Amino acid sequence: MLGEQIGEGQGKRTTRRVVCTDPHFKVEVSFEDMTKLLGVDGMNIGTYVSWPKPDGSLHGEGEGVFASADGEMVTWKGIGIGRLGSAGAVSYRGTLSYSTGSQKLAKLNAVAGVFEFEVDANGNTHTKIWEWK
Repeated sequence: MLGEQIGEGQGKRTTRRVVCTDPHFKVEVSFEDMTKLLGVDGMNIGTYVSWPKPDGSLHGEGEGVFASADGEMVTWKGIGIGRLGSAGAVSYRGTLSYSTGSQKLAKLNAVAGVFEFEVDANGNTHTKIWEWK
């Protein structure tokens, strides 16, 4: 069951590159966004790799780090399913696992996050994250 929303961020896709073409293409994407996570403001930086599934949807796996303005750090790993939109837009849904030594954000160590990640045709990103109870 979905719990409360624990995070939201907006930012920009910063890099795209093809990392493989055989037997199918894989694309690596990096992004940066300003995020609020458990009420704490900070910057989130992430990279994911995605490739097509037989039905045209995308499989994606990523990882990154959230850093608060006062130096609190959280790393994350995610997996999701995406769909291509028009003019280069993409939309993902998936799950996140967190790791942190921060006392302020320690709750995340025991949280399974569920996310929506949207990238529009101009490379603008929007993320929403909920706790999965």
